[in-house]
Amino acid sequence: MSTTFVIVRHGDTFAPGDPPRRIGARTDLPLVESGRAQAAALGEAFAARGWHFDRVLAASLRRARDTAAVIRAALPGAPAIEDAGFLAEIDHGPDEDRTEAEVRARVGADALAAWDAHGVPPPGWHVDPAARLAAWRALFAEPGGERILLVTSNGAARFALLAAPGLAQGLTSLKLRTGAYGVLRTSLGETARLAWDERP
Repeated sequence: MSTTFVIVRHGDTFAPGDPPRRIGARTDLPLVESGRAQAAALGEAFAARGWHFDRVLAASLRRARDTAAVIRAALPGAPAIEDAGFLAEIDHGPDEDRTEAEVRARVGADALAAWDAHGVPPPGWHVDPAARLAAWRALFAEPGGERILLVTSNGAARFALLAAPGLAQGLTSLKLRTGAYGVLRTSLGETARLAWDERP
């Protein structure tokens, strides 16, 4: 019996023209208009596919909870949103709320590349990769037969791909864009990637 995990990155938190910044655990931004539109598009796409979710898990910050709520509204009978601590945003340490140029200047391009390709946190960031990997592996090991929606951040989602052999194979980056999703499926103790970084 298989379990399907649909992993969504929250919608936009910056309006067009706003300089993007590294936003993590200490900054609780709401979705902007385009972010709510992204969430609505995801809900419509999932409904059109006839996807029913047995569980809906989300990180605790507004951008994840609101994205989950908008998706859920498009899916009649969807279960209540569960708070999932392992989906929490990462803490960017001294780089929190800094522009990409500022972060790159501090940590260097190689450190950011290692984060995007291998999930290695840059110096000064507060991330526990072992704990995050253990949480994903525990989820993958739960009894099967469900479809689970998980709404989180780019920083947290990447550890799903690192939690089982081969899931990141062929990808140059572990990133999910805002309003994008990935699909993983576990069956007979093996986990496979069916999609990653797709938008409706």
